[in-house]
Formats: sequence, C-alpha cells, structure tokens
Amino acid sequence: MAKIAISLPDKVLEAIEKERAAAGISRSEYFRRTVEEHLRREKEKEDVARYIQGYLDDPETPEEFEWVVRAGIEALADIPWEDGE
Repeated sequence: MAKIAISLPDKVLEAIEKERAAAGISRSEYFRRTVEEHLRREKEKEDVARYIQGYLDDPETPEEFEWVVRAGIEALADIPWEDGE
C-alpha cells in the first residue's frame, strides 16, 4: 500500500478531524473512504453520461417505443388498483 503526504489548510484539517473523530476512524481510513466515494460518484456520473449519449446517438424507433408501452400495460394490467382514499 502506498503512503502519501498532503498539505491542507488548517480549517480543512480541523473539519476533517471533527468528522473522522465522530466516526471513530483514523485519518488514513477517512481519506481512503472519502477518495473511494468520490471516485465511485465520478464513475457513476460518467456511466450516466454514456447511457444518455447512447440514447441520443441511437434513439428508440416509434415501433420500439410502442412495444415498451404495450409491455408496460400488459405488466400492470393484473395489478389491482385502489382508489386514492
């Protein structure tokens, strides 16, 4: 495992210390979790952007869309619906 050294403004370090102490974790664990969460969110944003771009590049045809609507109606047809009481 690699070790690194970083410089932080005092106020940022104070805020980190409060959070990590409240969570009962070490500085290393705090930074590891924070960086992993950041990387996960960035990957998720990239995945969503690729998903959207895929639909922009190759949108559904009217026939495909109609099939989705019919499939949804059939899937929901047997579900009992209650009045909004």
